[in-house]
Amino acid sequence: MKLIFPDVKTIGEDLNLSSFQNLGEVITYPFSTPEEALMRTSDADVIITNKVPINEETIGNARHLKLVCVTGTGTNHLDTDYLKKRGIAWRNVAGYSTDSVAQHTFAMLFYLLENLRFYDDYVKEEQYVEDREFTHFRQTYHEISGMTWGIIGLGNIGRKVAHIAEAFGAKVIYASPSGKPPQKGFTQVSLDTLLRDSDIISVHAPLNVYTENLIDAAALSKMKKSCILLNLGRGAIINEHDLCDALTRHTIAAAGLDVLCTEPMSQESPLREIKDSQRLFITPHIGWASIEARTRLMEIIYTQIDDFFNI
Repeated sequence: MKLIFPDVKTIGEDLNLSSFQNLGEVITYPFSTPEEALMRTSDADVIITNKVPINEETIGNARHLKLVCVTGTGTNHLDTDYLKKRGIAWRNVAGYSTDSVAQHTFAMLFYLLENLRFYDDYVKEEQYVEDREFTHFRQTYHEISGMTWGIIGLGNIGRKVAHIAEAFGAKVIYASPSGKPPQKGFTQVSLDTLLRDSDIISVHAPLNVYTENLIDAAALSKMKKSCILLNLGRGAIINEHDLCDALTRHTIAAAGLDVLCTEPMSQESPLREIKDSQRLFITPHIGWASIEARTRLMEIIYTQIDDFFNI
């Protein structure tokens, strides 16, 4: 059996994938264009991929292909109709990064809420050396306790964030863009209520017809001027042009983004204009990527392949 990783760099080079050799011959490529994928997957029995499109143009020559494994949750790059027509099975992985993304949500929040960039620069620039006061009061920060935290998308990650936020003393509310019924133990409100009442808003929803461009100029205008907006769902849930305008006009206090409409970041991104790290904090889609989460991910995929061929 031959296992092809056409874009292995998208899961990181620090992972030990040697166990996959127990399943068959393993061939890895750092990245693959669709044209390269068509050639490289021609004799594959299994394809393990993250971002390479899987369709007739990329796997049309793969006559022995039996299984496609996605190293993530999203499957929008799979032509599932084509796979079904070919009788090719596919698998994705959910839940492996819940702890990692929840942790990163709070890392982003604390960076913005407590003005950590400002204080780090203050000390590194030696302004604290022999300062007259032992505490520097130029920047004010607030406690999470007593705040209202609004969550958009109450899946595994959203629920994890909710529990942690409650442990800090926040009042947690959530909205379901798709209109799903209330979840027991959580307070569901309308999106308008969430936008109006929340001091912190975190997005943990998938990208679909209900969430695309959900946070636009109209939504941003309903938020508190002191609101911190965090997006750890998908980039296109937030209209980046409208967010740039809202941050420039101080419509909201700050935004933390781990996902963007175009990844890697586009030259045309309006967010490149904002250089104030206290108002905008962007990380390069790393929330899911703790070494523990990625190790769990590949262990699950290993089991998926093993089960598929041995059950």
